[in-house]
Amino acid sequence: MAQNTRKVRFKVKRYDPESGRVWWEEYDVEIYKGMTVLDALRRIREESDPTLVMRFSCRMGVCGSCGMVINGAPRLACQTQVEHLETDTVVVEPLPNFPVLRDLVVDMEGFFAKHSLIKPYLIRRDVEEQENPTREYLMSPEEHQLIKRYTYCIQCGLCVAACPVSAIDPEYLGPQALAQAYRFIADVRDEGYAERIAVVDTEHGCWRCHFADSCSVVCPKGVDPGQAIQLLRKTVFKYRLRLFRKKGSPVAPPLKAERRPGIPEPPPRTVKPEEVQEA
Repeated sequence: MAQNTRKVRFKVKRYDPESGRVWWEEYDVEIYKGMTVLDALRRIREESDPTLVMRFSCRMGVCGSCGMVINGAPRLACQTQVEHLETDTVVVEPLPNFPVLRDLVVDMEGFFAKHSLIKPYLIRRDVEEQENPTREYLMSPEEHQLIKRYTYCIQCGLCVAACPVSAIDPEYLGPQALAQAYRFIADVRDEGYAERIAVVDTEHGCWRCHFADSCSVVCPKGVDPGQAIQLLRKTVFKYRLRLFRKKGSPVAPPLKAERRPGIPEPPPRTVKPEEVQEA
């Protein structure tokens, strides 16, 4: 064994949809400093068992594809270093609260469908202005800070996997969709709050949350869906009392070309534009 490496046992939960068989498979992997769980699983597939099925893409915590339960907690395999788990046995399972397709791959179709329900895009009353924009909508740095953390969501599904309400209510919109509903309702550029509130102000919407806050604990990007849901409830309540109405921010005016004092004028052209020929 090479220096600074050691053997770690990986216990992986397997599932074969053709036979319906569920079983545990164990593999011994020689790990090194900095090796992630995803690296180890790829080594297993490439060197020991090519039948192992998992999902991954970017390998750098951006795409959210490699979500799975690692030693009892929903995590991104590409962000979880084996050494940081401080154990000689790593237990890997598919995300709960999702249908399992095969081994560590779960069906995300319902998850994305709920995300689509809240209309995760800017909505403006002036459709012509939105479809044929001339300039951007105004948003100050302070206004951006109010929604900034909620824009970091990578739709990995870890929050839903950790949510106890999602475990017992398949129709619950879930922390990811609800957090993104608030992200757009709170966006000063948006005017679609009434449409989104109609979706979330339901039996299986924001009022179904028990505020266990496990969604925020497991989020790999610090989005804090639990906080977003509480702010969403506050907004919905104010809307019911007719205390929440807003108009989207205006279109930015054209920039004025102003030269700062002390900056000299540019030198005159030595070649006229019409004299320049294409190479």
